[in-house]
Amino acid sequence: MNSTVKVALAQVDLAVGAVAANTRKIIEYAQRARDEMYADLVVFPELSVCGYPPEDLLFHAGLRKRTEQAVEEIRNTVSGIAILIGFPEYVEDRIYNSCVVFADGEVLCHYRKRLLPNYRVFDEERYFTAGTGPAVFRLNGIVFGLTICEDVWQAGPIAEARKAGAECIVAINGSPYDTEAQARRERQLRTRVGESGVPVVYLNMVGGQDELVFDGGSLVMDASGEIRYRAPAFEEGLYAVTLRAHAKGIETDECPVAEVLPLEQSVYGALVTGTRDYVGKHGFPGVVIGLSGGIDSALVLAVACDALGADRVRAIMMPFRYTSTMSQEDAARQAATLGVRYDVIPIAPIYDATVKQLEPIFEGREEDVTEENIQARVRGILLMAISNKTGRMLLTTGNKSEMAVGYATLYGDMAGGFAPIKDCAKSLVYRLAKYRNTIAPVIPERVITREPSAELRAEQKDSDSLPPYDILDPILEAFIEKDLSVDQIADRGFDRDVVIRVLEMVRRNEYKRRQAPPGIRISSRAFGRDWRYPITSGYRFPS
Repeated sequence: MNSTVKVALAQVDLAVGAVAANTRKIIEYAQRARDEMYADLVVFPELSVCGYPPEDLLFHAGLRKRTEQAVEEIRNTVSGIAILIGFPEYVEDRIYNSCVVFADGEVLCHYRKRLLPNYRVFDEERYFTAGTGPAVFRLNGIVFGLTICEDVWQAGPIAEARKAGAECIVAINGSPYDTEAQARRERQLRTRVGESGVPVVYLNMVGGQDELVFDGGSLVMDASGEIRYRAPAFEEGLYAVTLRAHAKGIETDECPVAEVLPLEQSVYGALVTGTRDYVGKHGFPGVVIGLSGGIDSALVLAVACDALGADRVRAIMMPFRYTSTMSQEDAARQAATLGVRYDVIPIAPIYDATVKQLEPIFEGREEDVTEENIQARVRGILLMAISNKTGRMLLTTGNKSEMAVGYATLYGDMAGGFAPIKDCAKSLVYRLAKYRNTIAPVIPERVITREPSAELRAEQKDSDSLPPYDILDPILEAFIEKDLSVDQIADRGFDRDVVIRVLEMVRRNEYKRRQAPPGIRISSRAFGRDWRYPITSGYRFPS
């Protein structure tokens, strides 16, 4: 026996709901795989026809009609190559997360996802009915078994496919990025391969969808658990692997194995991908950013330029009496280095007029955080006005540390359409800025080395209101991402009173986070779809 199947992995960026555009891309990639790579089989990601995750759009009758028409169009159009696509399958009042293999219009195999994830960002039990039983098909003498995403996270589906005769597993996925995702995937695949003794062809999508980013990292793992091929992260493309059947099993030709990216490089790639797709898929002509001279807006400006190009990015400096000369110089320098349009709009006249109008109401009350918030809200008004007038989306620049403890102003610096670094802790922001400067020095060194300040009052420093970030960020991570108690966090070496203070700040500011724009998820638990703490709660720390 010496059978050969050349598999083309379509690691593609598809848009939720854009069924017609997705169908065109699927057909185009299939024809390229046939004509340019001479592939026998081309594989597309989970729910590729409608995009992933479609959420409640699945319930819309129009999506059902468009999806069913698209599947038939692909079936009748693609010839000369076997094609595997994912799609929502409607059967009476049930919906299945399904995939099908066509070859010259003939159905070779049909499979329904069996394990439906219902944790973190996943709530597939809300939409789908679980499938039952394995599905296998033969192509050029090799028997393939099918799985969809979560099916590889438990032993059952692959074991049953192997029992049904599968010599190789094809796993299609919509697996979102976080900093540990690729390592987890590969551990799970290695476990499944060890149990079943068969190789796995693992395909994942790329691109941004609202808060989620998909990083690709598609791979082939042989029967010994060795990775024989890995596609580059965040890069859309067709990647070919040849499988050969011998008496001792399925082997692959020698193929390149792209390196797993270091943390800072992978996070930065996720931020660029998520920003590019959010802006692009919404059809915005560009973005506007309030550039303060601080580290957060500096990083967001760099990300936006890398994602969209400098010509689609506009930076606005809005100085006030507390804005340092250093901040103004550094903001202007960064804007010039990146080549973005840069405007300066002093806010003193608007601030003074606002405070003047409020004097009768504020009479007898001393200045406090109210006046600081007015500065932030004046800036928000100006930025939103520019956004409205130009059609450019406003990017907010707040980080995860600030969002956690409420160190942000509603309707001020929280105003905007998208928050690229919303899930990046402050300490990670510094690491990302340093990483970006290794590519080209676009963020002034003083921005990275100076002590952080909101510059809303004289001599203000973040440390006036918050613990140092090297203390704050690990406490936040332990609580938000690990769900640890006060005592468990304190046992890690943190002052118990500080822990209680920080966790109480997180609890009190849930109402702010519910009103924040969406942002890119890069951690195992981000504020947004996988954080569902109540706003109104009698729960108090310590506990």
